[in-house]
Amino acid sequence: MLWSTGFIGSKLGAPYIEPFVFLSIRFLCVIPVLLVFALLTRARWPGSGRDIGHCLVAGMLIHGVYLGGIFFAIDRGMPAGIAALVLGLQPLLTALLAGPLLQERIGARHWLGLAVGGCGLALVVLPQLGVAASGLTLVNALVCLLAVIGMAFGTVYQKKYAGGLDLMPATSLQYVGALLITLPLAAGESWRIEWSAELIIALTWLVLVLSIGAILLLMVLIRRGSAARVASLFYLVPVAAAIESYFLFGETLGPVQIAGSALVVGALLMIRERRIGTRRPPA
Repeated sequence: MLWSTGFIGSKLGAPYIEPFVFLSIRFLCVIPVLLVFALLTRARWPGSGRDIGHCLVAGMLIHGVYLGGIFFAIDRGMPAGIAALVLGLQPLLTALLAGPLLQERIGARHWLGLAVGGCGLALVVLPQLGVAASGLTLVNALVCLLAVIGMAFGTVYQKKYAGGLDLMPATSLQYVGALLITLPLAAGESWRIEWSAELIIALTWLVLVLSIGAILLLMVLIRRGSAARVASLFYLVPVAAAIESYFLFGETLGPVQIAGSALVVGALLMIRERRIGTRRPPA
């Protein structure tokens, strides 16, 4: 639910600021807050350059590539519904990566749940597919696909290489890595910002609730559970965003979308009913 409000906050602030400037300011605001929390909790900082490097790479993938790709495509007219469909590939791609890279054993029930969830996701975003279809360009589609790949690899990379590090310092380093992606891209933008009430509210929400609250929860989930099961929760993001948009912006929420939401929830229950195990290494 928290993750889905990112689409609402982005939509609220987008008219007043360019996408990579928006992301860069957001990340620059997050880092000092996390540093204060790290100092207050006396968190242990990564003890080696290798661990620091792992945090930077995870941040580049999870925040820089994923969020950067979404903001870029939507800013250039990509319909949100089609973007959501492309981003719906993330749970499937994460499951494909988690098997060989993390030795997670993923059963037939999980694959069936992913298929059912994909169908439900398609129903949720179906009414939006005819809106602003001119934004469906090859560049936008490829950038959204790159965002999906970045998030999937980032989730698996975080689990494999940085899952045991203290959350506050590791996450602050992730945002440093994200800035390595967004700041060079923001350098090509005009940096014209209209500081409206909507932009300030959106930036505050995205910094505190998304970039700190939701991301820290995601890191905890990745640390404690299977990467494939955690990724499956992202099927719920477009569902929650559609419901929120209905109440906040008066967007469509018809019987087809409600049926699709029920399918997504049923798919997640199917996936989570049986615990995904880890393959035992051969004796």
